[in-house]
Amino acid sequence: MGISDTVRNLFSCIKSRSASDADDSAHNVEFASGNVCLITTKESWDQKLAEANKEGKIVIANFSASWCGPCRMIAPFYCELSEKYLSLMFLTVDVDELTEFSSSWDIKATPTFFFLKEGEQIDKLVGANKPELQKKITAIADTQVACEKQPQ
Repeated sequence: MGISDTVRNLFSCIKSRSASDADDSAHNVEFASGNVCLITTKESWDQKLAEANKEGKIVIANFSASWCGPCRMIAPFYCELSEKYLSLMFLTVDVDELTEFSSSWDIKATPTFFFLKEGEQIDKLVGANKPELQKKITAIADTQVACEKQPQ
């Protein structure tokens, strides 16, 4: 097999991989079910953050990847949490679709969860640690409820 055959096989492999990735609807369903919104553009990110600010919601942003085993493992749990904590806004950002945007958040590993209030980071969790994610979300939700109950 010559170099041209090797290159041809390599491009064939890349092309078939791209074709199989083109319809990633299972990824969209898995990563954005429940009350989780899949963010695919910077504009949709800005829109969701503006919506959260207007509604006084804290945002939990999950930066993940479809090929990431731990991301796939925690996604259903993240979706369950989104259905339980309706006072919070749950977003998932695909780091491969929004590479430059994800880089601006200094993502070193996936999944990485950012907790945002009025667009500012108030907490962060790196890794698919279910108990720690549950703990952080519960604490944030409890704090939010306590703030809402205080007289103005």
